[in-house]
Amino acid sequence: MVEIEVPEVDYTDYDNRQLVAIPVVVLVLALSIIGGWYLVTGAPANLGVEFTGGAELRLSADDAGTDAARERLENAFSAEPSSVQYIAQDGTYVVTFRAEDLPENADNGGLGALTDQAQDAGFSVEGQTFVSPSFGSGAAVEALGGVALAFLGMSVLVFAMFRTFVPSVAVVLSAFSDIVVPVAMMNLLGIELTLGTVAALLMLIGYSVDSDILLNNSVLRRTGSFYESVQRAMRTGVTMTITSISAMIVMALVATVFGVDLLRNIGIILAIGLSTDLMNTYLLNVGLLRWYKFEGVSR
Repeated sequence: MVEIEVPEVDYTDYDNRQLVAIPVVVLVLALSIIGGWYLVTGAPANLGVEFTGGAELRLSADDAGTDAARERLENAFSAEPSSVQYIAQDGTYVVTFRAEDLPENADNGGLGALTDQAQDAGFSVEGQTFVSPSFGSGAAVEALGGVALAFLGMSVLVFAMFRTFVPSVAVVLSAFSDIVVPVAMMNLLGIELTLGTVAALLMLIGYSVDSDILLNNSVLRRTGSFYESVQRAMRTGVTMTITSISAMIVMALVATVFGVDLLRNIGIILAIGLSTDLMNTYLLNVGLLRWYKFEGVSR
């Protein structure tokens, strides 16, 4: 079994401003990317078909997986597919179309036209789904509202646990950054916001709070000096987080090999979020806690 050795960091070599500077700069850059994306597209991230509306076809063919089948598929439709995913396990293609790219009357004749075009190109239609734009926009509001509600509930719980402003704000700010940075990276990497990636963002809230509460409890509620408490929390927290990052990277690689885009995207998002959590917990949170312990309490 591989043992992760967590080196001791001499925090006395850095003042609080130096510790906080890098996480704050990263957070500001991430907010700038999301804000610019919103100004250009009207949404904080690239929305998937579940949230914009559109159609999805599941197709199979005798020569699925070959270059010839892929070429026929690319030329089969009058509408431009937004994505084409090959599922190697069952030899099928999942083809999605955005609502604005579909033929007119997409909820009936338009979707039928797509299935006819697929069959004319030599594919069998195994399944078809249509999401209206109005339903998709409603689902987007509900999904993002769910993330906001989960974050609000987490914030209330953290303030109830510590009952002091600075340590509670440190946890909430770290969790906020752990969500914002992955969303910004999703935009840069071309990963769409879907129900699956929203679930990944919800998981990040739990991961972030876990490591931050571990640090806060060690510093505020256990015996020992400030730096001893931080190192004690780091030995557990860093090991736990690096193990999770490694698992997410492996999942993303395996999902890429087998063509499972959703699991690949979830793995990438969680790996980015957990890496951000390492930075926020042991730079931002430590800087704020040290200020609170040595300067804020005395005031």
